[in-house]
Amino acid sequence: MTTSPSAEPARSASSPAGDVGDVGADVTEAAAATPACKAGGLAVTAHQAAHRPSGTGTGAAVVEFTNTSAKTCRLKGHPSVAGAGNGSPGHNSPLAVTPKGSASAVTLAPKGRAWVKLTFVQVQGEGDGYCASGADPVVYPTLVVGLPGSGKHQVALDDGQFAECDNKVTATAVSAVEPS
Repeated sequence: MTTSPSAEPARSASSPAGDVGDVGADVTEAAAATPACKAGGLAVTAHQAAHRPSGTGTGAAVVEFTNTSAKTCRLKGHPSVAGAGNGSPGHNSPLAVTPKGSASAVTLAPKGRAWVKLTFVQVQGEGDGYCASGADPVVYPTLVVGLPGSGKHQVALDDGQFAECDNKVTATAVSAVEPS
């Protein structure tokens, strides 16, 4: 498992750092014993991804989850995604999520971070743009991104709005490595 400095691999008391023995079962048990991160213990931000499909909309965004609690916790799975109509979670418009990649637990120490990448069906053209499918493009000031066992989080882009076509998004599983 590849980890960033801010996410720590799960270790149990019987598998200290540096032990190169067969600790697969211990690591798996430790990850399962680590509780899921609670919604109130996560800060969530989003920015446009460096690598996006061509077009004029958002294309792709990276959503960052930071453990703001004082305890180690775990994130796992692919997100649910909905556009928050009028910036309100009460007016959500769910997007069809196509999962990309397999899901492994990511253990977050306090202040640890994990990420998902959302890739949208891109808006084409200038001005109001258009969808290749013939559907109308949609712009959301915020999205509601949910993770299994860790609640739903309303998040805005740090530099614009989310624009997409066809109410579809491809989403990576939570990762300890920031996608580009």
